[in-house]
Amino acid sequence: MKTIPLGASALHVTPICLGTMTFGEQVNEAVAHQILDRSLERGVNFLDTAEMYSVPARAETCGSTETILGNWFAKTPGARQKLVLATKVAGPSRGMPWIRGEQSGVSKAEIIQACENSLRRLQTDVIDLYQIHWPARNMPAFGALAFDPSKDKACASIHEQLDAMGELVKAGKVRAIGLSNESPYGVHEFVRVAEQHGLPRVDTVQNPYCLINRSYENGLDETCHRLGVGLLAYSPLGFGLLSGKYDSTGLVGDAGRMSLFESMRKQRWGRPESLATAKRYNALAREHGMSPTQMALAFCYTNWRVASTIIGVTSVAQLDECLDAWGTSLSPELLGAIDKIRWEVRDPAQ
Repeated sequence: MKTIPLGASALHVTPICLGTMTFGEQVNEAVAHQILDRSLERGVNFLDTAEMYSVPARAETCGSTETILGNWFAKTPGARQKLVLATKVAGPSRGMPWIRGEQSGVSKAEIIQACENSLRRLQTDVIDLYQIHWPARNMPAFGALAFDPSKDKACASIHEQLDAMGELVKAGKVRAIGLSNESPYGVHEFVRVAEQHGLPRVDTVQNPYCLINRSYENGLDETCHRLGVGLLAYSPLGFGLLSGKYDSTGLVGDAGRMSLFESMRKQRWGRPESLATAKRYNALAREHGMSPTQMALAFCYTNWRVASTIIGVTSVAQLDECLDAWGTSLSPELLGAIDKIRWEVRDPAQ
């Protein structure tokens, strides 16, 4: 895998990124370190984490993923220097008062303190890509489909958030900045305000992108393309639905997170329509002589919209399967069949 630049930053990353939100809940520290060793051995140079991880979020495990990564850096000479490290500051609480309290508006002081906490847990002196995990302002995200202005409440302005990022960049604690779970308006406004006030310009947006959620294509793809913002595609396997492992059992009876955690089944990935649509794509993959995982990942790996695809795994074997899918091509016929299903069902996990 050749590395690619992230936006206009000096960062160059592999087109596959190892996501780590399973570390500390589904994956213990010893196995997490084995996965990290193998990922580095196979040439992946990009890691993504967040202050709120592991998932599902609990007060007892908040920050545990960053701690696991920090311990690995400490015991693996040279690893930190070989990797581009991304983490995120959480947005407003969304039912997680243990992070900064229910009234957090993602202020400048909160962002700076969150960064300091992440640096300590990660045992590093710089974060390569620091992202805002979800917007401070009211907007539809995580399965909400429509904007409701009646839900607006006070929060830090985009200018204030960028000012915090600017201070961190100036101090040498952050190299580049990004957004996550954003809308076309949000990305454009962050770029506009940064350019107007001479503040750091966002280089990436980390949003869901997979066969059962192509909502990124509803305008955000044009925004990012024209503004030079790279997509970090998360959940390329639709929380496991596009691996085929739930095809016969439904969302029970498997060791995956959808089976293990009832809270996950209440999210967009747990909708009956999401599983039914995933089954159609999985059957299509098999008809074309490939595994569901291969087809779903190749859809992201080969897509012009995607800068880097974030894979989440719970074992070295899963990691190898995801990395082995690199180089899989999808024929025009197969892409047409994929688009036909999407035309009929749209984005059930949006």
